[in-house]
Amino acid sequence: MKNNYINELKAQSVEDLQAKLVEAKKELFNLRFQNATNQLTNTARIKLVRRDIARIQTVITEKSRVAE
Repeated sequence: MKNNYINELKAQSVEDLQAKLVEAKKELFNLRFQNATNQLTNTARIKLVRRDIARIQTVITEKSRVAE
């Protein structure tokens, strides 16, 4: 599953990746807020979203280095 997701990210444009990154950061903020107020039932989701953010940032960095 992880490789499919990474390949999916690599196929997208940098603008799409930036939008996806903003969306993931908003989701992470909401998850942290829910966790702080004891409303979050699946705390493992925070870890998954953080990893997704890192993957997106890595692909953006790879694409920017190739463009140079």
